Amino acid sequence: MNHDAIIFDIDDTLYNSTRLSITARANAIEAMIDAGLPVDRETGTELLAGVIQRLGANSNRHFDELVEAVGVPPSARLIAAGIVAYHNTKPVYLRPFEETIPTLLRLRDLGYRLGVITNGMAVKQWEKLIRLGIQHFFHAAIVSETAGMEKPDPQIFTVCCEQLQVEPAASVYVGNDPHTDIFGANRVGMLSIRMRKGKHADVEPKDDAHCAASDIHRLGDLLALIDAGVIGPPQG
Repeated sequence: MNHDAIIFDIDDTLYNSTRLSITARANAIEAMIDAGLPVDRETGTELLAGVIQRLGANSNRHFDELVEAVGVPPSARLIAAGIVAYHNTKPVYLRPFEETIPTLLRLRDLGYRLGVITNGMAVKQWEKLIRLGIQHFFHAAIVSETAGMEKPDPQIFTVCCEQLQVEPAASVYVGNDPHTDIFGANRVGMLSIRMRKGKHADVEPKDDAHCAASDIHRLGDLLALIDAGVIGPPQG
């Protein structure tokens, strides 16, 4: 069978999102403590994790709520210390996996149309693509905030396929989360490939609907799947 498009998740698929998040949050807590937040590192980590779980990863009030959770008056200095430390971590850790750019180059040269489907805030997700230096590889990039829907809603997958001018059955989706990525792609008949990286690496699928056609451990394995015929060549 021919496959005309290969579409990717971003986080823990094109770069190590889990490592960045853990490191940036640890650096933020350390900076806030240095600025006078009266809490030890372990307690600060636990409190921040609770705030993120409650507000969601995309909230811009994580450090405000952390200060409140510690029980001290609102402090612009403490919050700014956390924000600066968090964002200063990005240039070091927001880097593509070693095989991301070579693989994207090879897929493009083979004639595949390339896309992105990602949940999150539009500016935040585009910042990632731009900092990673890969924004120009993609013929379409769908972000849930802009689309008004998020994975695993099947419509977000079909919208991307429409923009790429391909049928879902002639498309491949590569992601790391068995629910949002694999289940979502399977629902519309895409060939699903699971990247076993990041916080979901060891999560086993709960049923067949959450099982990928193939698992990979590095992005370059996509080229081996093409050589093996698991991923078909593009038409024409």
